[in-house]
Amino acid sequence: MVDVEELKHQLQELMVEVENFIKQIPPTQLYIAIGVLVFTTFLLLLTRLFKGKKSNTIVLAGLSGGGKTVLFYQLRDGSSHQGTVTSMDPNEGTFILHSESSKKGKLNPVHLVDVPGHSRLRPKLDDYLPQAAGLIFVVDALEFLPNCRAAAEYLYDILTKATVVKRKIPVLLLCNKTDKVTAHTKEFIRKQLEKEIDKLKATRTAISDADIANEYTLGVAGEAFAFSQCYNKVSVAESSALTGEISQVEQFIRENVKP
Repeated sequence: MVDVEELKHQLQELMVEVENFIKQIPPTQLYIAIGVLVFTTFLLLLTRLFKGKKSNTIVLAGLSGGGKTVLFYQLRDGSSHQGTVTSMDPNEGTFILHSESSKKGKLNPVHLVDVPGHSRLRPKLDDYLPQAAGLIFVVDALEFLPNCRAAAEYLYDILTKATVVKRKIPVLLLCNKTDKVTAHTKEFIRKQLEKEIDKLKATRTAISDADIANEYTLGVAGEAFAFSQCYNKVSVAESSALTGEISQVEQFIRENVKP
């Protein structure tokens, strides 16, 4: 049996020794030690807080007229708004996906941002990338060829942004309006964009020292560019926002924003 009185006596002696030791420490050093301890504890708590909080932001980007805003409304309330919506300011909202509205139980809402595709308004994209869990780059599969070069340039700029590279933000290359008979397939669009980006890679690399907008280059030196070479994951999918065929979009969202 443990002698309680003896244990209590030993504990008291230990407390006295600790007290004497603390008294021997100069006040300045003691205050510094306490300050360091408090600051370290605060940093640990802050790190845990941010690690535990995962982003629920999905960003829609792409050229004007690709169907981003129609897609935004389809995801939010299942309405195409008759396909005539044009946005000059970012559409932004936090909501449960319309397709999940009838599901029971607690669901994680999605913060969806539709960034206007006009060249003068694209810099607004940088406001949302630091919080993005994923980015959907919408391409008009019906009017793809006339806009291929412009789409490739915009996509190149996105894929070489420091925020996208460092955070490895997953990108979905979404070929919209594929319900139309004359629309191009996602395989064709992917290959054409890779070819255009390969051309851009050569010219942009040559002037990289003067190009302050892009901090990273794409691809592997001496090889033709492919999306598989990107720092982050780039996948390709099809949709028809106007008719509500957006299951692949919803799958991408839920892969990156868990229910």
